[in-house]
Amino acid sequence: MEYKVFIQTNDEQYLGALIAAYALKRNSRHADKFGVEIMHSRDYPWLQSHIGEKFLRGAEHRVWEKDDLQSFTPLRFTPPKSMNYQGRAVLIDPDCFAVGDVWELLTRDMQGKALMCRWRPPFKDLEGYRASSVMLLDNAKLTHWDAEKTFHELFTFKKDYMKWIKLEYEPEDTVGFFEPEWNDFDNLTPATKILHNTYRRTQPWKAGLPVDFTVRLKPKKAKPFPANIVKAVKRLVKETKPDVYLRHPDPKQEQLFFTLLGECLEKGIIDVDLVKREMAANHVRHDALELVQRRAA
Repeated sequence: MEYKVFIQTNDEQYLGALIAAYALKRNSRHADKFGVEIMHSRDYPWLQSHIGEKFLRGAEHRVWEKDDLQSFTPLRFTPPKSMNYQGRAVLIDPDCFAVGDVWELLTRDMQGKALMCRWRPPFKDLEGYRASSVMLLDNAKLTHWDAEKTFHELFTFKKDYMKWIKLEYEPEDTVGFFEPEWNDFDNLTPATKILHNTYRRTQPWKAGLPVDFTVRLKPKKAKPFPANIVKAVKRLVKETKPDVYLRHPDPKQEQLFFTLLGECLEKGIIDVDLVKREMAANHVRHDALELVQRRAA
């Protein structure tokens, strides 16, 4: 049986994808038994075929933007077809970093399920849902998956993006759930198998850069205008300040990323010029190389 891990990405997250690919092999005792493929959005022309058009996303019609941070998400559904509906695949986002052995996930007993993922519990105003950001796939049981076809159906409003991404079109009896540690949301403990820096605003390699993803808008309550004019001005400045990525609250997760980046630089998997280009493009924080050097000292 063929085993493969797929990482989806675009220009904005390409450096993360390279590091994610390295971590998968680095932390597996069976690195020679599975392949790793990075799926870059530019290699899938159909993702560019509806730019500027509206698609159905939950209760709203949103415009498809080429440069949105997560414009690659439809690629989550391409692995079964690309493997001719044979073998097993693991799909991860480019902000997912293996700290355990992914071979354990690739070869686990799926108990007859077509796919396995993590259940994301309700959070703030969001209901619980099936998280497709890390999936284990039995390709032979997913012959109905055709990512390009479904993508086009979003723009004729036959399919809903949110239902697709949350795997709501999959029959309940075909979906299994693995342990939260295989998709650990901004949580790094000794039990973590795959760390997912899922909260985009605090991704460790983005701190200080302008936000480049579509922010989910929430209805705001009207605020009374302060009697104190100084307070009013301060509030105005705060509300009009450009959105930027924040530093991750867990220093260990920042350390993990830049340790992995340092190893990639040492081994020639990533070169300094690439990091400099990514910094110039605002895809990576501008002190990235300084952080690597500081940890190597």
